[in-house]
Amino acid sequence: MKYFLWLLRIVVGVLFIFSGLVKANDPLGLSYKMDEFFEVWGWYGMMKYSLAMSVTMIAFEIIAGVAVLLGYAYRVFSFLLLLLITFFTFLTAYVLFSGKIKECGCFGDCIKITNEETFWKDVALLVMAIILVIFRGRIRPVFKRYLGTSLIVITAFLSFGIQWWALEHLPYYDCLPFKIGADIKKDRQIPPGAIPDQYESIMIYEKDGVQKEFTMQNYPWQDTTWVFVDRKDKLIKKGNAEAKIKDFVISDTSGNDMTEQILNEPGYTFLWFVQKPKDARTDNLDQLKSLIQSTFSQNIAFYAVYSADAATAGQYHKQWGVDNVPFLILDLTVNKTAMRSNPGLMLLEQGVIKGKWSFRDYPSKATLENGKIKLD
Repeated sequence: MKYFLWLLRIVVGVLFIFSGLVKANDPLGLSYKMDEFFEVWGWYGMMKYSLAMSVTMIAFEIIAGVAVLLGYAYRVFSFLLLLLITFFTFLTAYVLFSGKIKECGCFGDCIKITNEETFWKDVALLVMAIILVIFRGRIRPVFKRYLGTSLIVITAFLSFGIQWWALEHLPYYDCLPFKIGADIKKDRQIPPGAIPDQYESIMIYEKDGVQKEFTMQNYPWQDTTWVFVDRKDKLIKKGNAEAKIKDFVISDTSGNDMTEQILNEPGYTFLWFVQKPKDARTDNLDQLKSLIQSTFSQNIAFYAVYSADAATAGQYHKQWGVDNVPFLILDLTVNKTAMRSNPGLMLLEQGVIKGKWSFRDYPSKATLENGKIKLD
């Protein structure tokens, strides 16, 4: 039993640490996923707490994983870990069986597994967590209390510190479609050779007050006792005919599509992404303005891209003193995917992403040397 419990502790502890670290790479991603749940459940008032909840949950995953491995304050952490995995199992079950949310995002955006795989993974973890709680009296700490406490404190510091850096700058590793090197023009297209979704036509007929579904091969077209009610298409095989980048449509204030013009702009183009202007960080605006000024003399295009109505965007655009460059409009969800910073800066070269910066890291000057951009 001793070695069996050790094996369970290693599996549960390592999985929690790994899951937490993957999500700590991009805590905003988990907060956006929480917003999806809150919106579906109608808990709109909770959305303002989603980021704080995301950071806390990620940190606790890592801390709990380390505590289980160390056997530190085990009676407390074993129960807390059981509560957490029970909560996760509920969420994954809801995603799988309700169909109201596309995916759980339990490993963030970097590791994609199906909803069914996620659910059964959580069920297995739940069983292991229950066993660890039942036999909690047999678990002994690996280190003495002082060293164990020190390791937990260090873990907590690192858990929050890693996330703080990612929030102030950008994710350590960009797992989203708008990563550096991505060709937006190419990725907006469905790849050649892609297999489309396969559907089957379903005919709905009614007889004696009872409705029944038929396929095109067996529907009762000659039986007049059946009355046609409706027809629908049923997905029978999911294809892969999807573009990597969807719904990336940038428009001007009149609603005209400017996307192709921007992606085909000769040379380099800066896009300054602003999500909700009232929540945008205005740190280093002077540095951004200095960069904007330098682009004029170098004939480098610069656009501000807001996710707000034209009136609101125009108000903040003028208030921040960046009204010497044009501003455009982009869907909020796409904006959040393109830039994990509010605001943040992207550099394009004819649609290819060459650089990304958070509000903390704006370059202050752009110059061209032999047709190549140099940033200071």
